[in-house]
Amino acid sequence: MAHIGIAGAGFSGAVIARELCEAGHTASVFDTRDHIGGNCFTERHENGVMVHRYGPHIFHTNDERVWEYINQFGEMKPYNHKVKTTVRDAVFSLPINLHTINQAFNKTFSPAEAEAFVRDELADGSIADPQNFEQQALSMVGREFYEMFFEGYTRKQWGLDPTRLPASILKRLPVRFNYNDSYFNHPHQAIPAEGYTPIIEAILDHPSITVHLSTELAPADRANYDHIIWTGPLDAWFDYRFGRLGYRTLDFEQFVDDGDFQGTPVMNYGDADVPYTRITEHKHFAPWEEHDATVCFREFSREHTPDDIPYYPVRMVDDKALLEQYLTEAEAETGVSFVGRLGTYRYLDMDVTIAEALATADGLKTAFANGTSAATFFVDPR
Repeated sequence: MAHIGIAGAGFSGAVIARELCEAGHTASVFDTRDHIGGNCFTERHENGVMVHRYGPHIFHTNDERVWEYINQFGEMKPYNHKVKTTVRDAVFSLPINLHTINQAFNKTFSPAEAEAFVRDELADGSIADPQNFEQQALSMVGREFYEMFFEGYTRKQWGLDPTRLPASILKRLPVRFNYNDSYFNHPHQAIPAEGYTPIIEAILDHPSITVHLSTELAPADRANYDHIIWTGPLDAWFDYRFGRLGYRTLDFEQFVDDGDFQGTPVMNYGDADVPYTRITEHKHFAPWEEHDATVCFREFSREHTPDDIPYYPVRMVDDKALLEQYLTEAEAETGVSFVGRLGTYRYLDMDVTIAEALATADGLKTAFANGTSAATFFVDPR
């Protein structure tokens, strides 16, 4: 039986703790915050609206194992996510779809006509292998749509010229030639009926799991455990010996109003002269509930400092050398597994986070059963 020390009480840490303890091991879970759930933490506002304190989290997946797993721990309510954007004094649907195309160009294209228009008139067909965010956008939808929907928003969100960002950021977003305005394509799209906090509480509710809040898994205590699960920042494990990896953080300006403020869960603001990136209206993330009042957040993105919560790993296209140094060091470590968005320095959706946590737990169970050394990374972070 192994005793596992786990840094972080979000989905990664909770899932691994549960899986290992179901297999007969014990786990001590530490989190420096005063609550479980990490950035997925949800709570009720005094007016009754369920609030995603660190920004909205939408669960969507095509992974049946992950879908079955999360449904063991609470009721998942169907939820179809919609996003609008205000730009150039007009409101459009995102991702770009047939209505967006027709509205922007004052056309009445059919699906085939719109696809041909984007391919032949808008998209830059000379870019066969996009190397950065801007090239990816130009190759997909052309300069007009890039400047309307992506350039200003991206500069605000990432604080960088889009040519310094990887193309992978935009590859996740589809372009549709029908009127489907659902933000995601996955067959399973949902939000927990009572928010994410009770789901993670249920995952952690096991007699062999001990949770320590407002407490760090300190370097001096790591030797007390047979294995460490590290879901904190990758560079923090090494005390930033090569320098700090780049992250973005978010500031939230919360306001309360009566009725319905914007009529949609998320309104992006693509114009560069609007200081915030979007407004989220949280009662729309639980459409099965009825509330007379509403709670909204304006989101402001900025560079992360050592005192901030890291939200998004930047992964600049010209910043790979520093990451490679840390990955090389991490792969030489023993007795620790790096997991999650921060531990592997990647942007991960919740379903991928859970899938990789399950894969890590599977690998550890096998390693412990065989008496072999566990791998540092069970999923290649590159």
